[in-house]
Amino acid sequence: MSVNTFGHLFRVTTWGESHGPAIGCTVDGCPPGVPLSAADIQPWLDARKPGQSKFTTQRKEADEVRILSGVFDGVTTGTPIQLMIENTDQRSKDYGDIAQAFRPGHADITYHQKYGLRDHRGGGRSSARETASRVAAGGIARAALAGLLPDMRITGYMVQMGIKGIDRARIDLATIPQNPFWCPDPVAAAEWAIYLDDLRLSHNSVGAVIEVVADGVPPGLGAPLYGKLDSDLAAAMMSINAVKGVEIGDGMAAAALTGVENADEIRMGPDGPLFLSNHAGGILGGISSGQPVVVRFAVKPTSSILTPRRSIDAKGTEIDLVTKGRHDPCVGIRAVPVGEAMMACVLLDHLLLDRGQTGGIRGRIG
Repeated sequence: MSVNTFGHLFRVTTWGESHGPAIGCTVDGCPPGVPLSAADIQPWLDARKPGQSKFTTQRKEADEVRILSGVFDGVTTGTPIQLMIENTDQRSKDYGDIAQAFRPGHADITYHQKYGLRDHRGGGRSSARETASRVAAGGIARAALAGLLPDMRITGYMVQMGIKGIDRARIDLATIPQNPFWCPDPVAAAEWAIYLDDLRLSHNSVGAVIEVVADGVPPGLGAPLYGKLDSDLAAAMMSINAVKGVEIGDGMAAAALTGVENADEIRMGPDGPLFLSNHAGGILGGISSGQPVVVRFAVKPTSSILTPRRSIDAKGTEIDLVTKGRHDPCVGIRAVPVGEAMMACVLLDHLLLDRGQTGGIRGRIG
């Protein structure tokens, strides 16, 4: 079993390879009656698609989505929704030199060790191209959430590129669409442009940290122990290609705090409990608290670079490998809409789970 499906009630199965004729997904469990068309999904794909600046891969894909099933007269029917995105700008010849070689830091070698074969053309299923399917599924989840939780907002942005981070005192979410890095700090964005351009021209790459925040999440989503909201969010973000670490709230930094510092104190507000801080990232005991849900994930540097790296081929011969082709110098840039999509899918899944178990009934306070 290859495990290409995630979710409990809102289930997403992605299919296709980077250099195959098409990629896509099957979404099962979407509630019926949700207004949905390709135009509702396309803006999210447009945000992720390659070739939008010199800082991303120059592969030119329109990423136009087609809805093949599960929608009738402009609304979802409750049956499986099939989405397809055609691949139109493959250059498989760029990968001829690595057909029998393993890129250091890449999944080439582990795919070969597990299956005894691999699709070397762009990495097949290990390619970031697969994430377009997740973004499309996230578009469906957002459409459903818009009806169920109209006040909820999901916002992703980059907080660190390589060794360079943002200044949180300068965060202005309105500046995110004004630079190619999804950066909420305009000063940092200008510095990153110079930093990444130097790396790109020197045939190198760099990693990044992405933060995704969901505002307006109601309390009560998630379940103790094996159905925790944060464990499903962590699994969802970790499943994104090239992600090597996930944090909820303060994450690893919480280990350096004392109990006095870490405790999110509570007062009674006019509309219910009022938390005075959010070190927990909006989740306590695996269940949402009503605060903003905050997730961060770290993306490693792109493995395919033009700088020679020591490796081996399938025969075990030691070689120096240069990877040709079109690749992101910082794949974290296009990971932002992917993180947003995974947040949407998990939150909708847990909203449906909660309604199935509790009917949305909440414990009274005050």
